[in-house]
Amino acid sequence: MSKYERAYGTDWDALDKDEAIDRAYALGVATSLGEYHPEELERVRAEMDTSYNKSVVDLAFDEGKNEAREFDADATESAANPVWAELVEGESVTVDEDEVPTGGRDGLPDAIDKMEALDRPEPGKNEAVERPDFLEKD
Repeated sequence: MSKYERAYGTDWDALDKDEAIDRAYALGVATSLGEYHPEELERVRAEMDTSYNKSVVDLAFDEGKNEAREFDADATESAANPVWAELVEGESVTVDEDEVPTGGRDGLPDAIDKMEALDRPEPGKNEAVERPDFLEKD
């Protein structure tokens, strides 16, 4: 039994677009590791109702194949498990709070932070419906 069959199984009846994309990506990774499943890929493609969705599935397959090749250009059988684990089973990515780009006020990036146009009016004030200062005569 291949890694793909263990992880996803092949006894499905219907797939939505997201499931098809996930499966196509995994099939691409499996193909790079020497486990090609052309009939499963065709079944996944056949579930898509539009040619656009079929092309997205094809892109996901190609992306999986390419990323697996780039992950370890010399992937041997002993290196296949880490490639599969990293790309398909992939652990959730956690971001350290200290590394989150928060910018200045309200977490906006610095380029936008200085614009007063983004300031929210204070509750109870009618500035939002009053005439702007630059339209007032001096």
